[in-house]
Amino acid sequence: MEEFITASFWVAVAQIIMIDILLGGDNAVVIALACRQLPPHQRTKGIMWGTAGAIVLRVILIFFALTLLAIPFLKFVGAVLLIWIGVKLLTPDADDDHSNIQGSDKLWGAVKTVIIADLVMSVDNVIAIAGAAQVSGNPDHQMPLVIFGLLVSIPIIVWGSQLVLKLMDRFPMIITAGGMLLGWIAGTMMQTDPGLVAYLPQDKVWGYAMGLAGALLVLVLGKIIMARRAAPDSAA
Repeated sequence: MEEFITASFWVAVAQIIMIDILLGGDNAVVIALACRQLPPHQRTKGIMWGTAGAIVLRVILIFFALTLLAIPFLKFVGAVLLIWIGVKLLTPDADDDHSNIQGSDKLWGAVKTVIIADLVMSVDNVIAIAGAAQVSGNPDHQMPLVIFGLLVSIPIIVWGSQLVLKLMDRFPMIITAGGMLLGWIAGTMMQTDPGLVAYLPQDKVWGYAMGLAGALLVLVLGKIIMARRAAPDSAA
């Protein structure tokens, strides 16, 4: 039990919760769209069952992700994907919408829609959470950590998503910090890749340095992309 009260454990929990909040906004939209045609008395059931099914499926996916990240160079690939996700978080596509999410007037049809849509949209969450779980340092605690973090995140995503979205609109630094967090996780993942450990120092200083480098890389790439998007508008 002592390992579960260490600072590294709670840092990892905080990271998982923040990742779920930042990357879970779309999930809240999907839930609302999928359940919008249900009778009022069934909407709560649709939201709860759909969310529960999506969370169980995500835990299973993260279990496989944690296993796969032990293969040489897959952490490196996952880290590159995380950097891309972080940059995308800082540079949202204005054309991205959820108009293709079809609501259902049947309870289990809506639940199925929520689960399938969440599965398609969960690649970023799964990779990010799997990377954050490894911060705990003890492989035996990674799945309990993931499950605990997800359970804490459920009420935040289901009931607090609108509040969080409003805070993000009011304080854009929250989104910037979230993107940089993904970059930080990516940098630390690269350091511990089984295929790279023989070439990279494994001390904490290098871990912090690579995490900082990943965070700054996401920030710089995000700034460059946004500047390029703004250039045509200013020229016009």
